[in-house]
Amino acid sequence: MRTRSSLVALSGILALALAGCGNEAGPTPGPNPGTPGPDALPIKLDALSADACYASPETQLPKGCEKYVTEVGGTAGAVHQRARQGKTVDRPLDGEAGGLDQAVGSFRAAGCTTVPAPGGACTKALTDIAEVLASIKKMVNQQATTG
Repeated sequence: MRTRSSLVALSGILALALAGCGNEAGPTPGPNPGTPGPDALPIKLDALSADACYASPETQLPKGCEKYVTEVGGTAGAVHQRARQGKTVDRPLDGEAGGLDQAVGSFRAAGCTTVPAPGGACTKALTDIAEVLASIKKMVNQQATTG
């Protein structure tokens, strides 16, 4: 009998301890790390321009550029944000961000994530992405030096 009451007491203590753990909130998730803020934009643009899909889009296998295009798509939001952060909208920069959205959309609409060979609409989309990124990078770098 003594063993049974000890087991009942022990299981009660264990149940209380486990119930206490369930009420803990744990760490609070931070902001979405996938979208860089406007201050991190120059760093993100440097990283994207080091990618082979940027440097030589005409020779890349479109399906191999899926991650790159996803990163570019997330970066377009930061470009829009940067263009709209001042008292007036930086229309040229915001327009380039729209061009980036359009080029990423073209890549996705053409189903390029499954295309195993360069050429056609997918290579055109990758080339358009690279050209728009180069323009955005130039504008952002000019802003950094001129304020």
